[in-house]
Amino acid sequence: MADFEELGDEEKVRIAASFVIHAPPGEFNEVFNDVRLLLNNDNLLREGAAHAFAQYNMDQFTHAKIDGYEDQVLITEHGDLGNGRFFDPHNEISFKFDHLRKEASDPQPHKGEAVLKSWRDACDSALKDYVREHYPSGACTVYGKTIDGQQTIIACIEGHQFEPKNFWNGRCRSEWKFSVSQSTAQLVGVLKIQVHYYEDGNVQLVSHKDVQKPLSVSNESQTAKEIVKIIEEEENGYQEAITINYQTMSDTTFKALRRQLPVTRTKIDWNKILSYKIGKEMQNAERTTN
Repeated sequence: MADFEELGDEEKVRIAASFVIHAPPGEFNEVFNDVRLLLNNDNLLREGAAHAFAQYNMDQFTHAKIDGYEDQVLITEHGDLGNGRFFDPHNEISFKFDHLRKEASDPQPHKGEAVLKSWRDACDSALKDYVREHYPSGACTVYGKTIDGQQTIIACIEGHQFEPKNFWNGRCRSEWKFSVSQSTAQLVGVLKIQVHYYEDGNVQLVSHKDVQKPLSVSNESQTAKEIVKIIEEEENGYQEAITINYQTMSDTTFKALRRQLPVTRTKIDWNKILSYKIGKEMQNAERTTN
């Protein structure tokens, strides 16, 4: 048998981090615990894969609940202030976030860009109403930032449903951006759906769709309403398209993967299956007698 070379610590951490980053929604702890057993070195895992924990939470729009504040905030790259701290633009605070325990602490006052406050607040209010109506366990966070000289609004939406007792978990995410610096802008978005089903198997749906729609930028309130209208149309259309696609696959692709008729080229009447079995036994008995 060939000898296998022992992996170095750097390679072990790289593999462990890859597993963590690709953990299905709602299953971070399970993947972390499995990786922890495989690596068998807690210090190496915590120090070497800390960036993976942070990247996972930002990619997945993980929720953070801050004591003393009602609304949850999403952990995203847009709110990353560095040194483990994140920005909550709705409550105008920064806070420390433990990426392993998913706990927020040490809230401190923190202001966003004042010039974008009215735009951010209008979009935030409209989107929160939309999320409450469509995502029972969802949340959204809206940022106002100057990017490459453009005054930009960034909206992040997350909704999930975790059903481990029924062997599935799923998450919907979307991110939207537009510039308020021009009267005619483009609302640029990306929608993502990830579902994991693992009863008697292991199946994942990982899908995304890029969106770009023209947007008339007028006053804050009217523009916010227009944004929500576009988001609702795009998210509904995206989910309907996925449903139709899977129905089509069920009717065509999946059927093509299995034999239409048994080897005899005759369909079995399952109501008469017992008589088929008895008839075969009688035939075998006659042959034995002869």
